[in-house]
Amino acid sequence: MKNEKYPELTQLFLKYVAVDTRSDENSQTVPSSPKEVDFLSKLAEELQVIGLTNVRIMPDGYVFAELASNTDNKKIPTIGFIAHVDTADFNGTNVKPQIIENYDGESNINLGNSGYILKPTEFPSLRKYVGHTLITTDGTTLLGADDKAGVAEIVTAAKYLVSHPNILHGDLRFAFGPDEEIGIGADNFDTNAFGADFAYTVDGGPAGELEWETFSAASAIIDIQGRNVHPGTAKDTMVNAIQVAFDFHAQLPEADRPEHTTGREGFWHVMAIEGNPESAQLRYIIRDHDRQKFENRKQKLLDIVNQFNTNFGQERVTITLKDQYYNMGEILKDDMRSVSLAKEAMLALNIAPIIEPVRGGTDGSKITFLGLPTPNLFAGGENMHGRFEYVSTTVMSQATDTILKIIALAK
Repeated sequence: MKNEKYPELTQLFLKYVAVDTRSDENSQTVPSSPKEVDFLSKLAEELQVIGLTNVRIMPDGYVFAELASNTDNKKIPTIGFIAHVDTADFNGTNVKPQIIENYDGESNINLGNSGYILKPTEFPSLRKYVGHTLITTDGTTLLGADDKAGVAEIVTAAKYLVSHPNILHGDLRFAFGPDEEIGIGADNFDTNAFGADFAYTVDGGPAGELEWETFSAASAIIDIQGRNVHPGTAKDTMVNAIQVAFDFHAQLPEADRPEHTTGREGFWHVMAIEGNPESAQLRYIIRDHDRQKFENRKQKLLDIVNQFNTNFGQERVTITLKDQYYNMGEILKDDMRSVSLAKEAMLALNIAPIIEPVRGGTDGSKITFLGLPTPNLFAGGENMHGRFEYVSTTVMSQATDTILKIIALAK
C-alpha cells in the first residue's frame, strides 16, 4: 500500500476520510456544519506545519495558503489548486475503509459484513484497475474520496515542493473549502484575496479527466395549495394537491429525465414530492449545457405554473426558481491557458486526457464566473456519493503527479 514517491499520500487520505465532514443543506450558517469548521481549522494548522505561508481562514470558511516563487522568472503565472472538504448527502459517520491490494479486475469485493458487494458485472470500471490497490467502503458509509482525495493530493504536492526546493516554480495558491456538495461553498470565494491567474479544482473522477464545460444549473420548488373535503362529497369541490403534483409532473417530456439523457443533453429531475390533499410540494433540479436551452427549461416550468393557475381561475401553484451555477465553458473558451497546460502535463505523464462536458458542476463553475478561470482535474474517485465508492491509490498518485507537472511546465 505504501507509495514510494509520496509515502504519506494514502495515510493522509485515510486520516481525512475518518473525519465526518458532511455538509448540512438545512443549516443557516456558513460553513453549514461545525464539523467542517473544525476540520478546516485543523487543516490550516497542518498547512502551517508543512511550511506554507499566509495561511488564513476566510470569512466564508475557506482556508487559503501560499507558497512563494523560488525563481527569478517573473513570467510564470500564479496558479491555484482548490478542493472541498465536505462530503455528500449519505452517511459519512464512522467511515471504515477497506484496503484491497493488487486487485485482479474480476473478483467481487465484499464490503465488510454489510452484505453489499462491488461487482465488476455491475460496476465495469473496476476492470480498469488490474494490479492497483483500491480503497473501498465497508458498505455502511460513503468513502469521501469526493473530495478528500483531492485534498490529500494537493496537500501532498505542496509538501513535496517544500521538501524539494530544487523544483523551480512560480507563486502558488492553495484553497480548501466547505459546502460544495450543497452548492453554496464557492458563493463568496474571494478571488482577489486568493490572487491566482488561473486555478484548478481537483475534484474529478478517473485518471485523465479534465473538465472545462459543466452544466448550467437551477433548482425549482413547486408549491401547490389544494382544497381538501370529504371524498364522499368531493365532486367539483376537492382540489387534491397530490393529484395536481402528479399532473404537473406529467407535463414535462418523459425523454428529458436523467435516466434517458447523456452527453450534452439536459433534463428536469424531480428530487422529491411530498404532501397531502391539502398541500403538496415538488422539488426539481434543472440542468443543461446550452444556456438558451437552460433558460427554456426554466421557462417551461413557469409556463406550466401559469397554465395551471389559469385553469383553476386562481393562484394555487407557485414556483421558486434559483440559479445555482453556469457552464464555465462560456468563460473558459476565451482563455484556454489552464486547460492547455493541464492537457500538456497529462500527456507528459502518459496519462490520456479525457476532455468531455461534465454532467454536473464543480466549485470551479462558480469561481470561473467570479473572474478566476478554474477547470477541474481528476482526483480518482469512482461511484461517488454512496456506499459503492472507491479510489485507486495509483490514480491518486497520478493526480499528485499532474499537479506537480502543471507547476513544472508553467511558463
